[in-house]
This record gives sequence, structure tokens and C-alpha cells, in this order.
Amino acid sequence: ILTVIHAQEAVAPTGRERIDWKLITNLPVRSRQDAVEKLAWYAMRWKTFHKILKSGCRAEASKLRTAERIVNLIAVFCILSWRIFWITMMNRVAPTASPLVALTALEKELVDCLVPAHSKQRRPKQTLAHYLTKIARLGGYLARAKDPPPGNIVMWRGLSRLTDIELGFHMGAQLVGN
Repeated sequence: ILTVIHAQEAVAPTGRERIDWKLITNLPVRSRQDAVEKLAWYAMRWKTFHKILKSGCRAEASKLRTAERIVNLIAVFCILSWRIFWITMMNRVAPTASPLVALTALEKELVDCLVPAHSKQRRPKQTLAHYLTKIARLGGYLARAKDPPPGNIVMWRGLSRLTDIELGFHMGAQLVGN
């Protein structure tokens, strides 16, 4: 069973159009309170996954002209956005996990080459948090002692750089023949 929740702001705020959302959910909505709860969940998702999709991928800036191409592009962007969101959340809930739960062996090796460990560490930690912080540093994260964990934007930038570097690594290996 699907339910459509239609929410509109009663009055348009100064300087912008009023919110007019139509949300489709398969979750039970039996009361106004249930509908408001689902709207709050949607609003929270915007701050994470949808922000990555819109701001990081810049899906709306696409110059594609056919619906099929746009759908394919958004499908790829959703996968990328999900990965960014997922690793950011994994960094917060399972920081001591192996980095291989989120990274390939090659990504881990490239990060080790690209981002040196802080000089105070004799033997760097082999944790997910350690490697995701290194990736975030590729994206501009300063990793100061009192900084909060890296967020979606610096993770997006860092993974974007790492992906470009990995592509260059593969192309270089093909050209050299190793």
C-alpha cells in the first residue's frame, strides 16, 4: 500500500516560494501525526543524501536532453551519493572497523601513498576512521584535534579526488604495461 502525503505551507515566506511537497511512502500513515513524522524524516534526509545528490553531483546542472539519459545519470548519481552518505555514517557508528568494509585494497593502498600519517604516529592505525579521515583530508578536511568527524561534503571531495587518482593509476598501468 502506498500513501501520498501532500504538504503545503499555508503562507509563502518572504523571499521564496512556499513549500509544496508530494511524498509517496509505503510506511503506514494513519493520522496527521504520522504524516508530520514522515515529513520530518524527509526533511532530515535532505540534509544528507539529497544534499550530496544535488550539491555534490550537481544533478540539476545536467545538459542531457532525453528522459532515458537523465534517469540513467541520476541512477549512477544515487549510487555515488549513497556511498558517500554510507561511509560518512559508518565512520560515526563503526570507526574501529576494518577499512576494507568501505574501501578496496587499491583505494587503501593509494590513500596510504597520498596522505602521510601524522608525524606523531609511529605506526598508523588500521581502522576505518583513520582511512576515512585521510580521504577527507584529500577533500580539504584539516583533521585538527577538536574538529568534528568529517562530513559529507569533504568526504565527497576526497573520494572524488581519490577516484580520479585511481583512474590515473589504472591508465598509467595500462600505458606502461605493468
